[in-house]
Formats: sequence, C-alpha cells, structure tokens
Amino acid sequence: MATGEVEYTERELPIPSIWRPTFQEIVRAFSEGDYLLARGVDGVRPVSRGLAEFFADNVEAYGATLTPLPDEAWQSSIYLRDEGFWEVLVDLFTVEEGRSDLVLLTRVFERGDAYEFEPWSIHVP
Repeated sequence: MATGEVEYTERELPIPSIWRPTFQEIVRAFSEGDYLLARGVDGVRPVSRGLAEFFADNVEAYGATLTPLPDEAWQSSIYLRDEGFWEVLVDLFTVEEGRSDLVLLTRVFERGDAYEFEPWSIHVP
C-alpha cells in the first residue's frame, strides 16, 4: 500500500500523505495562536470558540510553544478507523522540546471524493 492511500482498517497506520498538507496547515495556525482557524483551512470544519479556548488552555497548561509540524512528525503520528470516520493522532512539536507529549486528535470523515477534518482535542494522552 502506498503512503498516500487511506485504508479502512482498525489497526494503527501512518498518516496518509494526502492528509498531511491539511494537518500542516492546521498546526501552523495553532502555532501562530489561531486556535479558531479564523483564516480557514480547506476541508476543515470550523472550530467553536469554546473548543478553541480548550485547545489554547491545554497548550498553555503544558507550558510550551507549539511549532509547525516538521517532517519527522509523520514517523510517529497514526490513524485508525472508527465508526464512520478515522481517528488521527498527530504528534505535536514545541520550541522547547521538539517532539512533545501533546497530540492533536482529529476526526476525518469521507465526503464523496474529499475528506473533512474535525479537530477534536489537543492533549497529553
């Protein structure tokens, strides 16, 4: 199976390359403090004010500064199939420590020939 293809399996797999640019845009916005994704990211559901505050609070409580995703993020980030969507855990990186304990949990839905991303949580699993 090519890295860019999406599988319908319940086992953990590396993030497909087709999704990576979207995750890079999401995390870039978060690293700039835009937890609402106010400038918009194609294919990403709007983030509510309450959820954006939850993301920001969790990052602040962690005590580090998010950075855009480096290529090495794909070595450890995973996805798996759930009921009607994929759950994706993207390892987040910080200025202070590189790869951190924080992850971005996102649900990805198939919408015809496209995908819809729903950021769900930033937390330490």
